[in-house]
Parts: sequence; structure tokens; C-alpha cells
Amino acid sequence: MAFFLDLALTALKQVWVTFSHNWPILLLGSVVAAIMTLYMDKDRVAALLQRRQGVSVLASVGAAVTTPLCSCGTTAMVLSMMASTVPWAPIVAFMVASPMTSPGELFYSASLFGWPFALTYFLASILLGLAGGAVAYVAEQRGWLRGQARFHPVTGGSGLDLAGGDNLALPVVRPAKLRPTWRDLARETWVIGRRLLVFFLSFAFIGYLLNGLIPQSWIGTLFGPGRVYGVPLAATLGLPFYINTEASLPLVRSLFDLGMSPGATLAFLITGAGTSIGAISGALTIARWRVVGIVVGTLWFGAMVVGFAYNLMLA
Repeated sequence: MAFFLDLALTALKQVWVTFSHNWPILLLGSVVAAIMTLYMDKDRVAALLQRRQGVSVLASVGAAVTTPLCSCGTTAMVLSMMASTVPWAPIVAFMVASPMTSPGELFYSASLFGWPFALTYFLASILLGLAGGAVAYVAEQRGWLRGQARFHPVTGGSGLDLAGGDNLALPVVRPAKLRPTWRDLARETWVIGRRLLVFFLSFAFIGYLLNGLIPQSWIGTLFGPGRVYGVPLAATLGLPFYINTEASLPLVRSLFDLGMSPGATLAFLITGAGTSIGAISGALTIARWRVVGIVVGTLWFGAMVVGFAYNLMLA
């Protein structure tokens, strides 16, 4: 009992030290996320992607990495794109890139892993989004994605029909939008910051507990820089074991401290972000398995490529 009490007290001290060093960046990330949430118009973004077909994949990836959308927000955004009859390439690009990063998450990951790691992760989300869009474009041109939408646009643009159902329309309701006030910004910052703080403190504590319980040699053996199978293993484990960004980043930081290579850390975060339970559930509500398979396959294969490349660059 004394051992676990000492371990818990040590973990609490380490959490406090980590928080005291990183709270300004966490606060800045919360403010940036609140600004993007209040001022980013998802309907205008979807309309832009419809009008500019030639650069729709680039625009889609740009929108994905600059909007702080959760799984539900990503699903809503994709539904708006489908209502505007946007083809699969920009939709898949958005589905790949959106869960991985946002301006707030960029600051969050930088606070835990440093700016080189955070910028590499941010750049990887852009590249993988473009790769997913390219794969979807080829698949759509060959007819492999025909009938993969669970919703179809209603004639006249009044909403979406449920594919295979009884012509059930989902009306597009567009309430009048009021200009956000400073009070709205403060409230949104508080909501986002509070959620971020809870996840940061709780999972940082769990991570530091793991530091005291898991022998460092185990992590080095499985995920160390000299282990060829470390990156593929981390990429594969990211599929079922990723929780969400706020929780997984401090948790994986503890494994990083125990000897997980930077490439393996990247691989776990890349696959996990886009294949968490929330992300896959949201994807399956709007698309069938071929589209979801392209998203998952792009993230899994891309995570291994990025992970190996990052380890080689550091070496």
C-alpha cells in the first residue's frame, strides 16, 4: 500500500510540474479553438468546395486542419458537403484530415512533445488528407464508390434522402446567425478549456502512474528506435486503443518518456485519431464500408510511412 501511495504522490507532483510549464500554451490553444468554433461557417466552407471543383481536395484539407471539429462536427460537415453534391475525393480528404488535427490541437501537442513533433504531425494530416482524396478520386472514377453514400441529395437541394429508405428527407434548417460577442468567446473558451483541463490532468496522472509501473525495458523492446516492428505495431494499436486527442496525447507522452520512439508515437496518434470509436461511428452513419476502408487504410499505411520517415530524419 505504501508503494502505491508514494507512486500516486509522485505522479501528482509530476502532473503539477507538467501543467505549470504548459498552461499558457493550453490556454492559447483553447482560445484559438473557441475563435474557430464561433467564427467558422461550415455552410460557407461546404459551398466553397462545391463551387471550386478543381481545387476541392486542397480546399477540403485546408478546411479540415483549420476547423476544431469533433467526430459529430466532422459528420455534420460531411453531410453539408454531400447535400451540395460534392464528390467523394474532397469528402474522403476531409474525413482523413479533420480528426487528426486543428489549431488548438497543434498547440496542445506542441506543449507535450515540442514544436518539431507538433508541426510534423500537422503536416502529416495535410499530406494524408491529400493522399486519401487521391485514392478516393481514382476509386470513384472506376466506379468502385457507386452506391456508397447512405444519404443522397434531395432534388432541388432541400435536404438529404436516406439511401435505401422510404425517401426520408433531412431538411436543412438555417437559423439566423447572430454575431458572437466577447461573452460568447469567453464562454466557449471556458467550455473548451475545462474539457481540455480535465482530460489533461486525469490522463497525465494515469501516464505518470504507468511510468512507475511499466518497466522501461518493455517499452524500449516493443517501440524503441531500433525496433523495426515498433512503428507498425504502434500504428496497429492506435486503431482500437485511441481514446481522443485530449486524453491520448498525455497518455502517449508517458510511453514516449519510457522509450517509445518518436516515429512510433506519431504512428499511434495518426491512426488513432481517425479510427477512434467516435470517428468510425460517425463515418458509418454517412458512408458504407468501401469509403470507410479508404479512410482507415490511408491512415494506417500513412502512419507507418510517416513514422519510419520521422525516425530516419531524427537519426
